[in-house]
Amino acid sequence: MVLLLGKRMESAVKLQKVLTEYGCYIKTRLGLHEIVDASCSGVGMVILELVGDKEKHGELYNTLKKASCVSVDIQMMTIENC
Repeated sequence: MVLLLGKRMESAVKLQKVLTEYGCYIKTRLGLHEIVDASCSGVGMVILELVGDKEKHGELYNTLKKASCVSVDIQMMTIENC
């Protein structure tokens, strides 16, 4: 799952609360934001590797989509082992 956050500084704490709630289904989490001239960007990206119950993945997706306090654009992808 890839999250694109607008208003990163305002939404980060609220996003963290949701991600903590679903933490047992998040194997890897990578957060990225650009720093220009020692100033943090207002936009960020979070990449999540999800594991376990796919219904919980859907719940996380729906929770993030409904959260008016977190501006996110979510894309899901599945990568299968060869």
